[in-house]
Amino acid sequence: MANAILILDFGSQYTQLIARRVRELNVYCEIHPFHHLPDDLTTFKAVILSGSPFSTLEVDAPDPDLSQLLGKIPLLAICYGAQYLAKTRGGNVSRSEHREYGRATMSHVDKSSRLLQGVSLESCVWMSHGDTITALPEGAVIEGSTKDVRIAAYRFEGEDTYALQFHPEVHHSEHGKEILSNFVMDIAGCKPTWTPDSFVDTTVDALRAQVGDGKVVLGLSGGVDSTVAAVLLSKAIGDRLYCIFVNNGLLRKDEFDSVLKQYDGMGLQVKGVDASEVFLSELAGISDPETKRKVIGRVFIETFDEEAKAIEGVAFLGQGTIYPDVIESVSVNGPSATIKSHHNVGGLPDFMKLSIVEPLRSLFKDEVRRVGKAMGLSHDLLGRHPFPGPGLAIRILGDVTPEKVRVLQEVDHLFIEGLKDQGLYDEVWQAGAMLLDTKSVGVMGDERSYENVVALRAVSSTDGMTADWVHLPYDFLGRLSNTIINKVKGVNRVVYDISSKPPATIEWE
Repeated sequence: MANAILILDFGSQYTQLIARRVRELNVYCEIHPFHHLPDDLTTFKAVILSGSPFSTLEVDAPDPDLSQLLGKIPLLAICYGAQYLAKTRGGNVSRSEHREYGRATMSHVDKSSRLLQGVSLESCVWMSHGDTITALPEGAVIEGSTKDVRIAAYRFEGEDTYALQFHPEVHHSEHGKEILSNFVMDIAGCKPTWTPDSFVDTTVDALRAQVGDGKVVLGLSGGVDSTVAAVLLSKAIGDRLYCIFVNNGLLRKDEFDSVLKQYDGMGLQVKGVDASEVFLSELAGISDPETKRKVIGRVFIETFDEEAKAIEGVAFLGQGTIYPDVIESVSVNGPSATIKSHHNVGGLPDFMKLSIVEPLRSLFKDEVRRVGKAMGLSHDLLGRHPFPGPGLAIRILGDVTPEKVRVLQEVDHLFIEGLKDQGLYDEVWQAGAMLLDTKSVGVMGDERSYENVVALRAVSSTDGMTADWVHLPYDFLGRLSNTIINKVKGVNRVVYDISSKPPATIEWE
């Protein structure tokens, strides 16, 4: 029985946020590009059209075929979607006299509206558009207005088709959660069955069916994604799962030993492989960030493949791919030009004749943590900050040397332990230190110094798609700076990164 929501993506920066809000209602949803509808639409109970950076007035604006959907299942169109429906069904859309971005307040709400139940007058909504709907098609009626946008919400009579000029999915829209719940639960009639426990049960069954009597090899990193994927696979196939943890020499201080110890008692077969000398040797003299990533990826695959071949009869490779990676690889404009080479999505080298198993490919990062919690994984493991696949190599600006790794490991260790000691670690989504490819003049004792600069970075986020810098206490930063400079030989200056994403990225390379 259908109990899912289809989200058609027109390239909006908020599309993933729509999906996250629907998932928060414990209802499963999928994002598909507007020009690639799923083959089987019967599995979906309703559809949501996203916003878009495009204008419906542009010649090359997205123009989907909605004939299989309109009037046949409930539909909610947001921003661009609302303008598209109005324009293509006989209404009128024109350029706004001024671009409408930011907060607006509701000046009219139809009290009989099923979609806007619970939305109060003067409540805040979030606008983000440069065009406006000036006339509705025949059979469409206004359900909500703001002071500057007369057609802020409308519906088509005789069908469950609704449209919003504003974005209910962003937290600035005061009653956004209620609006989406009204559509998903009331209008579409979905049931809240998408829970961590149900995911575990259905995924374990699916993994057993996919793998059969085969063996799976999986690369563990010590992070949340690979660990949760491993535990799911272990529940499904038991000791036919073989885990390999490769030390690339670019891990945090003492992490190789601590991660292996962490897996003790979890019932996983884990083999630790110390290949740090090989990685550092291959990276010698390389400064370009993408080249560093490719070298690390190549050496990892060669190392991993050698270990995998030693396991007789392995036919499957387990990966911790999560939904944002999948979405980005099949985006509206094709695979993103900025997708980094360490992402899992994209297949395997030709010489690795293994089928891929991805237990988490339908989950967002926070959902992975909830699934891990449902399986009894520890808070320390589930609350661990994300760490980049290439490790400290992309936090060392310029070439990578053993000495630079040592310096950054020490700085990073002091930073992370300091956050934990002050009870700040769980308030931060990701933290780390960057070693800059420049030196600065300083004074240490009575002597002039010319040593390294390190930048500390701490951000808050939900899944890494956007991030804000964390306002760590000044006194903490001051003490930490003194500690780093006093204890880490080779560092004489500490700075704190106060850039958000966008426009900056979380990592520096």
